[in-house]
Amino acid sequence: MIWVVLMMAILLPQSLAHPGFFTSIGQMTDLIHNEKDLVTSLKDYIKAEEDKLEQIKKWAEKLDRLTSTATKDPEGFVGHPVNAFKLMKRLNTEWSELENLILKDMSDGFISNLTIQRQYFPNDEDQVGAAKALFRLQDTYNLDTNTISKGNLPDPEHQRANGNLVYFEYIMSKEKDANKSASGDQSDQKTAPKKKGIAVDYLPERQKYEMLCRGEGIKMTPRRQKRLFCRYHDGNRNPKFILAPAKQEDEWDKPRIIRFHDIISDAEIEIVKDLAKPRLSRATVHDPETGKLTTAQYRVSKSAWLSGYEDPVVSRINMRIQDLTGLDVSTAEELQVANYGVGGQYEPHFDFARKDEPDAFRELGTGNRIATWLFYMSDVSAGGATVFPEVGASVWPKKGTAVFWYNLFASGEGDYSTRHAACPVLVGNKWVSNKWLHERGQEFRRPCTLSELE
Repeated sequence: MIWVVLMMAILLPQSLAHPGFFTSIGQMTDLIHNEKDLVTSLKDYIKAEEDKLEQIKKWAEKLDRLTSTATKDPEGFVGHPVNAFKLMKRLNTEWSELENLILKDMSDGFISNLTIQRQYFPNDEDQVGAAKALFRLQDTYNLDTNTISKGNLPDPEHQRANGNLVYFEYIMSKEKDANKSASGDQSDQKTAPKKKGIAVDYLPERQKYEMLCRGEGIKMTPRRQKRLFCRYHDGNRNPKFILAPAKQEDEWDKPRIIRFHDIISDAEIEIVKDLAKPRLSRATVHDPETGKLTTAQYRVSKSAWLSGYEDPVVSRINMRIQDLTGLDVSTAEELQVANYGVGGQYEPHFDFARKDEPDAFRELGTGNRIATWLFYMSDVSAGGATVFPEVGASVWPKKGTAVFWYNLFASGEGDYSTRHAACPVLVGNKWVSNKWLHERGQEFRRPCTLSELE
């Protein structure tokens, strides 16, 4: 039986044996159930061994009594015919039964279960990936070794508090220096602290990116704050939202980032997650040199794509995006669902194709990505913010909300200020889904302008 199980494990597809667990918290939870099953199997094995030892102990006690009596007067003992018969019987039969009991392997069930479960175990790549994630979290969130080793991670509220602290310090410094001469007094201008001993790497804005992830260096000034509002949005007089308008909040002015509150229900979120979970696979990126999709260390997550025809909920979500943005979703990409893993992140990137990537979306035939819609489908205990290093903006996940921004100006030129990133998840489980809307079909919905940056 064991050999059959072993052969099955050997012949299993490599995709099952090496699923890349560290890139998805959602799939990593399956490991908890697998390990629990193994513990149960191990306890059954221990109980079976204890029962076997108990039987052996009884044999030993019984034989100890018999041999103690027999050795006091060996000849007198075997002189009794019944004793002589029992001695022959024990040595010929019962000791063989005891030998079989001692040699009996009680681990068959446990070994079989372990062999079956091993196909779902993490591999070396997972272990190395998880280790790298700890280093990434330590660097990004300025955690000392003692703190992270003991698991004393920061309170999630500290992110907001740090961001607010920078903002209020700015206001206080402005008021304090209001009566001072403007010339020569630069105390209200804050510069980001520089890290020492860090070599220049492939990510030029790493310092700004990591600061924003920690809630530091957010460029929210009183002047900018005055330009941000909350409002009810009826989808440009859309009948669906006249009686129940959507709640909008301005997160940033340039680029304009809008958050929609209570825009996807918990029930819809669970359906989307259930549809996505069976097909989650390592998230890929476009290789600018080959034009092909490939995995990358700077994007640690798993994703799946959902079509509108698969489920009414997905179709309804797509139409909701169309109604609220006024953009045609028929040329948009499918709904992408992503779940981030240990220290899951997506380093600074553009959603749109630049001029040096003319073939990025050619196979779609729908033009460039004009806009991005991003649903937050879970709260994140700490970390996991969406940050825009070019402008110093941070947007934190909030379950049931979505953020929206244009990647292209109305002229069709790319807005480089939309370069953004998904910060590493420090504590918790981050689920998002996004819709990339393309240029085709928007000619009359968002007319082109002559001014490049309008």
